[in-house]
Amino acid sequence: MTITDRVAGTNEWTADRIKAADREYVIHSWSTQGSVNATPIAGGEGSWFWDYDGNRYLDFQSQLVNMNLGHQHPRIVEAIKEQADRMCYIGPNYAEQSRAELAELIAGLTPGDLKMTFFTTGGAAANENAIRLARHVTGRHKIVARYRSYHGATAGAMALTGDPRRWAAEPSSFGVVRMFDPYTYRCPVGHPDPCPVCSGGPHLEEILQYENPDTVAAVVLETVTGTNGLIYPPEGYLRSIREVCDKYGIILIFDEVMAGFGRTGEWFACNHWDVTPDILITAKGLNSGYVPLGAMVVNQRISDWLMVNKFWGGLTYAGHPLACASGVASIKAMQDENILANTREMGERLGLGLERLADRHVSIGDIRGRGLFYGLELVSDRGTREPLVPFNATGAAAAPMTALVAAAKKQGLYLSANNNVLRLTPPLVITGEEIDFAVDVLDKVLTLADEAAEQA
Repeated sequence: MTITDRVAGTNEWTADRIKAADREYVIHSWSTQGSVNATPIAGGEGSWFWDYDGNRYLDFQSQLVNMNLGHQHPRIVEAIKEQADRMCYIGPNYAEQSRAELAELIAGLTPGDLKMTFFTTGGAAANENAIRLARHVTGRHKIVARYRSYHGATAGAMALTGDPRRWAAEPSSFGVVRMFDPYTYRCPVGHPDPCPVCSGGPHLEEILQYENPDTVAAVVLETVTGTNGLIYPPEGYLRSIREVCDKYGIILIFDEVMAGFGRTGEWFACNHWDVTPDILITAKGLNSGYVPLGAMVVNQRISDWLMVNKFWGGLTYAGHPLACASGVASIKAMQDENILANTREMGERLGLGLERLADRHVSIGDIRGRGLFYGLELVSDRGTREPLVPFNATGAAAAPMTALVAAAKKQGLYLSANNNVLRLTPPLVITGEEIDFAVDVLDKVLTLADEAAEQA
């Protein structure tokens, strides 16, 4: 008996039939399949999406922090349709308009001398190729990455990843060395003055002495830590890392899969600190996730190297025309619609709203963010900074965070949490009224966190 037979005896794709087929045949990411209870979604527009029962949700995490221009942006949708009419696919060994145009646009937006782009199907594949290229260019094999990092779920990218999701994939690729993060709210060495971890360079240089800098090909880090806590680097941190990499001939790779393409109010987060990597990784907001797309952008020196050395990397769908066309449309829409200005304005409005909430809710320990890339860290005691929930190796939000997220959803606000940090990452097209709605819902549901903090 098929799903169709069991659900209302019809071929119509109702919400019930979708849910039943999904439960029986679809494997969901990072989940025990028997506990999955996925809500069928009927549609979306702008900053909102809705289910088949007509419940509307303000998408305050842009799905997976990728829908920077929101749901169903007409210019991106139209660009995909036009490209499909013109040419759905041509191999990466040919030159094609959307691919060439997107690469040219990226070269004009990226900082410093970042120039040539290799297109992939997402951030993980871009990170994989960046590490491979760094090893080829330098002739070295070790990679330095941070603990509070996430770089993707493929084998090499998962080896780079520091968060506990890598545990199930171990043993993994050799040669990855860990360093601590500049988590100033919870500094792993207790903030001596000056702090070697939070200033960056001293901590990295000590690690290099233990590992032999002549064996280290690259340092890879998220410019702003995304999933694992929305952690911003202190002033001078990235510059210090850059200087140490230059001293030892190490390639510096910035993973801006989340932070890039306007999320922090600049085209790229590294622009805030005027530091340029040798390789920049981006995806997600590059085309708002409408078609799978990622990019590895390299500087002039590596571009010159590639002119006389073979690039040992490739993908069947590298520079897929539909994906590249959506990327071109996304960038042009951001430029024409002043998206960066809106991001900065709405980010300021959100930040002020969160500060008001901090005066009302004892569970708010730390607020950190720029643009529309905010983290709200919840604690049971502001003085000791004790987390509201214990560390969960899966990163899943334990009660009361789960209850808080569920309560917000019932009121039409879609949130996510990693351990005790709420991720506030709405689409960059969000309006002031929508920001105010979100802050109002947060005000209501944070009482659950306050109660949990008082009981702790």
